[in-house]
Amino acid sequence: MPPLQVAFIAAVFSILLFNNQHAEARTIHWYDTGNGSIALEEAWSVPELGVSLAAPPLGQTSAELNANLLDIHNQRLAHMDATQVDFMVLSCASPCIQGISDPSTAESTAVHINNELAAQISDPSAGNSTGRFGAFAALSMHNATAAAAELRRTVEELGFLGALVNDYQQSGTNNDTLLFYDQPEYDIFWSTVIELDVPVYFHPRINVAPISTLLYTQAPWLRGAGQEFAVTLSNHILGLCTNGVFDRFPSLKIIVGHMGERIPSDLDRIDKEIARQKVLGMPMLRNVSSYFETNIWTTSSGSFSPALLEYHKEEIGLERIMYSIDYPFETMEDGKVFLDELEDELTEEELRKFTRETAIALLKLNG
Repeated sequence: MPPLQVAFIAAVFSILLFNNQHAEARTIHWYDTGNGSIALEEAWSVPELGVSLAAPPLGQTSAELNANLLDIHNQRLAHMDATQVDFMVLSCASPCIQGISDPSTAESTAVHINNELAAQISDPSAGNSTGRFGAFAALSMHNATAAAAELRRTVEELGFLGALVNDYQQSGTNNDTLLFYDQPEYDIFWSTVIELDVPVYFHPRINVAPISTLLYTQAPWLRGAGQEFAVTLSNHILGLCTNGVFDRFPSLKIIVGHMGERIPSDLDRIDKEIARQKVLGMPMLRNVSSYFETNIWTTSSGSFSPALLEYHKEEIGLERIMYSIDYPFETMEDGKVFLDELEDELTEEELRKFTRETAIALLKLNG
């Protein structure tokens, strides 16, 4: 055989082998009983990030909460078995990288966090050591190009299912510069998200000191999940809408926890009042409600109210809502009680859609 032909065949074989290995890296091997639930907003951490200052679930100590954050394969997995959770997507506990103001430190820490999570859940021979865990990437959002590159690496090389950002990226020498991802300089990041066809989960965070001090000094009990989280993150989500991100990237997939951070509960007023801003140059082409039909999904994380789920089912459709827990800040047992209550509220088909089928499709767990 002529040398040129041999070289050509070898080159083709190398490309096919690379593509096969690349495809295998993206193959998801997950534990599927056919009936168990899938949970998407489930926190994990490493000792280097320090302990969580969040209040633990009732009946638990702060030490137990932090032990649960660090664990994957012990008590976490035991609770999953006991409450019929088939598959859990893990992500770095808030604020994670969004709480690091120095760009270089933030980028290197994100790489470390992602590598550590991949090592804890992955087995090259099986795709996943137990088939029970997937991951959302932690990203430094100081630089959109760097964030896009790390997202690509985690999806293509580590098999991650998307990313989770903990609201705005703090920056500046005094932690007083806030970076929001609804600005044009982040378009290169969103272009990569579209190309990879993965979702980005928007999760709340504690505010930096200047904001927290101004807003909550008089009522410090409103800090955190009771009020602060929803107020701040809903502003970011509405910024994505009003600044035209979904118009520029019509196939973008965003997930918002805690039943949409209250936005779906007030869509009528939001649509009416924001429409008045069009004459002032607002670039949004549609209305916020419409993006919940095409671009935004929500989860039930930390919000186990059948009545609220029923209301949101009417407002945005059950196909836009997925089950999640917010473990370990909420217990899997409370989540299971919620699902048991829904057996009287939803049809069997609706319950399967809510607990697993929408997530399977969005995360492309079955290819």
